[in-house]
Amino acid sequence: MVNMLLMITAELENLTGLQPEGGCDDPNFPYYFKMKCSNCGEVSQKNTCVMLSETVPLPNGRGHTNLIQRCKFCSREGTVTMVQGRGRPLMLEVSQAGIYAPLMMFDCRGLEPVDFSFGHGWKAESTSGTKFGDIDLSGGDYSEYCEKGEVPVMVSNLKAKFNCLK
Repeated sequence: MVNMLLMITAELENLTGLQPEGGCDDPNFPYYFKMKCSNCGEVSQKNTCVMLSETVPLPNGRGHTNLIQRCKFCSREGTVTMVQGRGRPLMLEVSQAGIYAPLMMFDCRGLEPVDFSFGHGWKAESTSGTKFGDIDLSGGDYSEYCEKGEVPVMVSNLKAKFNCLK
């Protein structure tokens, strides 16, 4: 068992609190990434989607997991279970310091997530208090104008990494 913590950072301009639309533990937020087999090291060609609201029973009948996937190269099966309560929004101060914020933890057995893909379904708040929802980060950035604060708002230079917590 290896716990992988998804960490994100970005340059935020006049924005704070970047996170999934329903918060860091949003049950319907899709996490897309490639999967690496812990046995042979093969990395999947396509992105895999994992969501808190989607679970499958474990083969041994002892609980549920969010993903069961078989390696196409060595045929080993692995699981990924999402662990709630470990994420927090990316705040402006953290962004300005170049620090990564934890978003979600994954309990990985036989698989390892790599190459997180930012997509749609994000939210943030301007420094003036205007809320921006349904932000699409799949293009790598986001820009808008805050009428209340009369300033441009922007998310750019998105980065993600996985930290291994054994």
